[in-house]
Amino acid sequence: MTQHNYEVTQVAGGVPIKTWTRGVAFEDEARQQLINLSRLPFIHKWIAAMPDVHLGKGATIGSVVPTLNAIIPAAVGVDIGCGMMAVKTEIRAEQLPDSLRDVRHAIERAVPHGREMQRNRGGRDKGAWGQLPDDVTLTWNELAEPFARLCDKYPLLKNTNNINHLGTLGTGNHFIEVCLDESDAVWVMLHSGSRGVGNRIGSHFIELAQKEMQRWQIQLPDRDLAYLPEGSAYFADYVEAVEWAQHFARLNRDLMMQRVLNAMSESLKLNFQSRLAAVNCHHNYVSREYHYGKNVLITRKGAVRAGLGEWGIIPGSMGAKSFIVRGLGNEESFCSCSHGAGRILSRTAAKKQVSLEQHIAATAGVECRKDQSVIDETPAAYKPIEQVMAAQSDLVEIMHTLKQVVCVKG
Repeated sequence: MTQHNYEVTQVAGGVPIKTWTRGVAFEDEARQQLINLSRLPFIHKWIAAMPDVHLGKGATIGSVVPTLNAIIPAAVGVDIGCGMMAVKTEIRAEQLPDSLRDVRHAIERAVPHGREMQRNRGGRDKGAWGQLPDDVTLTWNELAEPFARLCDKYPLLKNTNNINHLGTLGTGNHFIEVCLDESDAVWVMLHSGSRGVGNRIGSHFIELAQKEMQRWQIQLPDRDLAYLPEGSAYFADYVEAVEWAQHFARLNRDLMMQRVLNAMSESLKLNFQSRLAAVNCHHNYVSREYHYGKNVLITRKGAVRAGLGEWGIIPGSMGAKSFIVRGLGNEESFCSCSHGAGRILSRTAAKKQVSLEQHIAATAGVECRKDQSVIDETPAAYKPIEQVMAAQSDLVEIMHTLKQVVCVKG
């Protein structure tokens, strides 16, 4: 008999909630958000919560929400298509220099990243790049025509950074890392999404959904649970916009990865093969899937698809391990797993509770920035990744264990 790790909460007036949180912190506020979600009339079967579950805006981060003929824009969120990419290279640990500072600086020069962009240019800019490089322009050509069609319907989308953010990292928990696996092979891993244009798309349709709820006089436990029924005025446009943003996010990761690999080759003075193994997966997105006899819309907010044999990435914090995993196809979770360790401290709380000395000690052995501006991303702000992985042993199997040696934070 299959051993399952989840626990079931029955909800009065709603569908059940299945949580993979044994041995992992799970705050009451997040639990209440899941209860609110479970009471919506179009949820299919149950809500699934991953072990990295924590409080989010509108919908809980680390949740898997199956819906019939409706989408909740805030459940997808504003970082549409945010996800991970990792590639294995033929570089070995012994080929790396003792100091990796030059490698980190080379990566930082190759990929504009959020805090520097904000500090140097402020607000919306031409200047994530200044003059657009050829690889950015070439990549944008694949996105330009469908974006123009969206802008014809929603002109405010033109007033975003769109092409100027393509190939840039962003802020917060977005990162680029150089890692070693269990056999001392070098991997490159990065985390980013659809940047400012995805944020604008998400925010706009969340607002439109809320206005539709007012127009239809639909009362919700949380206004951020406003939804768009299939066939309604904005549903098809939202699906089109989300699919475009997800495509932007995937191409954005591809573009940054190539720039990072080129920067490493130049810095290390090595010609090497990459993509000996490659994984590229979203963890903030919506897709059409078939589960329990129905074609449904699956919204994964801070969760990764883990179908049978599908590869994924579950990163820890900037001082912890990360994992390349393969899905076990567990239908109880709608074939999903966690997208990371999950926050246990808010950014404000981390800055108040963790000293710079503690942060430096927690990131020992990692070439990264060790200053006050990254305290909100310190390892203590996240749940222990080993506990998170143990709680989802029925969802994924670990294929590679990675330990970062370089970390560039947005």
